[in-house]
Parts: sequence; structure tokens; C-alpha cells
Amino acid sequence: MVSILSPYRVAAIHTSAAMRQLIAARHRWMTVVQLPAYAPDLTPVEGLWSTMKSRLGNLAVDGVDHLAAIIRNRLKRIQYRPDLVPGFLVQAGLSREPEPP
Repeated sequence: MVSILSPYRVAAIHTSAAMRQLIAARHRWMTVVQLPAYAPDLTPVEGLWSTMKSRLGNLAVDGVDHLAAIIRNRLKRIQYRPDLVPGFLVQAGLSREPEPP
């Protein structure tokens, strides 16, 4: 089992003495990995949003309804490209296959 704890979380319980003792007591079967506060390369959804938001910066829309229609259209295009989502997982170093015990 791998537990992922970030030292930059708002809740200080993750780095408290009690948590360190709990982790130390389980060191034989539990590995703790401390991640940075923001790691977009470890988050597959970042690739999805980047793809969806491309070219929205210079887009002039007529209103919220027009913008919503454009976003729905782009999400629909992503939906019809089944190769994209697994690609985002691979880019983040993740797999849809479970790890062997």
C-alpha cells in the first residue's frame, strides 16, 4: 500500500508527531511519498483541461450561453477520441491496470 501525503496541506495533522509515529509503526508494509503542493505532471486531468481550453484565451463570445456551447463542443470532441484519456494517464505515469499484489 502506498500512502500519499503532502507536507504542504492546510491540515497540519499530516506532518504531526502522531502521524510520524503512525507511519513509523507501519514502515514494513506502508510507503509514504510526500508530494509537492501542486504537481500538474502527476495529475491526468491537467492534460484534459489543457486540451479543452486550448485557444480559449483569444476567443470572443457573445455571452455565457455561447461559451457553454463551445465548451460542450470541445468536450464532445474529446469524448470521440478514445486515445486521449489513456494518453493523459500515461503522461502522468499512471495505468488503468491494477498493480499486482
